Amino acid sequence: MPLSGQTVLLTGASMGIGEAIAKALAKEGANLILLSRSEDKLAKLKDDLLQQYNNIKVTYRTADVGNHEQVDAAIQSSIEELGPIDILINNASPAPTSYSHPNHPSSTNIPTQAGLALGAPNIFHALNITDIQTMISTNVNGPMYVTHSVLNRSMISRDSGTILNITSVTGLEVPPFPGETVYHSNKAAQEAFTNALRNELVGTGIRVLALRPGCVATNFHSLRVGHDREMYESFFEGYEPLVSEDIAQAAVYMLNQPPNVSIKALDVVPSAQRSLNVFDRKWNERLGK
Repeated sequence: MPLSGQTVLLTGASMGIGEAIAKALAKEGANLILLSRSEDKLAKLKDDLLQQYNNIKVTYRTADVGNHEQVDAAIQSSIEELGPIDILINNASPAPTSYSHPNHPSSTNIPTQAGLALGAPNIFHALNITDIQTMISTNVNGPMYVTHSVLNRSMISRDSGTILNITSVTGLEVPPFPGETVYHSNKAAQEAFTNALRNELVGTGIRVLALRPGCVATNFHSLRVGHDREMYESFFEGYEPLVSEDIAQAAVYMLNQPPNVSIKALDVVPSAQRSLNVFDRKWNERLGK
């Protein structure tokens, strides 16, 4: 359905894919509730969007998606300000916090394209328990808390709405990288949550969708290789990765479908990414890039 005039709650809105989705939705005329922990970035994004588009409404709330009380309060006050939520996009990642990698002691945890991966490339038994807890809180509890609040405060009573979960192709295939056990499990949980929730909402007009990005040029992949620039560049050697705007356009495409059409799941990957483990490293060469 047309996005103009629809009210969208977007988590993880302050940077990366979330910021790109916010800009794409604003261009379509959607009203936005931006949720993140970075108030300064949210405030700037709100100002930028309102300067560029004078036909929309934009507000923001700061909250840790892993804290149900914060989430529910933020959603309640947002609805009081802008009215019912038509679309929920779960794309949360928290603000960066520090971690210590043996070869890069000054490195930081970087929010992923849609979630959080901490401690890579340390394997599972070498991870800090606090990192494991933080990943689960953000990647699993977060989408559930936000969805629970939006359903109860807006969508169930109106018998309509769309929930779009930004998951990952990592949720479907075992990653070839060390340090991915928790993140991979979290993304698999998001897939299960999406599919089970869709079934439980039978008899309503609420759609539940999943958008699965592949390799996107974000700080996520820098984290995966311990912020080693040479290793990071070798990861994308021979092909062109996606950018955040590619994922944003895919989200808009899914959300623009009429109410009787659900693109239940959409994988968006670089053409050279044949699977999570197979890449065409000659792609750019053949295309003359």
